Amino acid sequence: MTDRLEVDRLLRELYAARVGGDLDGVCRTFSRDAKLRIAGTSNGNPIAIPAVGAREIRRWLALMIKSFQLTDHTIQSIIIDGANAAVHWRTRVYSRITGTSVSTELIDMVKVQEGRIAAYTEFFVSR
Repeated sequence: MTDRLEVDRLLRELYAARVGGDLDGVCRTFSRDAKLRIAGTSNGNPIAIPAVGAREIRRWLALMIKSFQLTDHTIQSIIIDGANAAVHWRTRVYSRITGTSVSTELIDMVKVQEGRIAAYTEFFVSR
């Protein structure tokens, strides 16, 4: 049984590392065989990222952290049910490529096993 406080701590560790641009810190929160999916739209264009395993996830996260800076991060709500969690959060995403910044709304569905993220699905939309 996964402890509620443990899941909350892990999620806050993930977001702190992500907002801080700490690739190693973000990767530490995922298990070796984790599954990552990110889906959303940006400027009307759909985006879908699937990754399985630490190596693939690290590659995608490295690209994201290099390309985008997150600011004004606020967690709106966290719902934890055993090993599963849903997080509603908002942030401002600055593109280091285009120089533009947009407010973004996100919902993350997370499954935790043995103190690490085993499955992570993120849905986002620019506001």
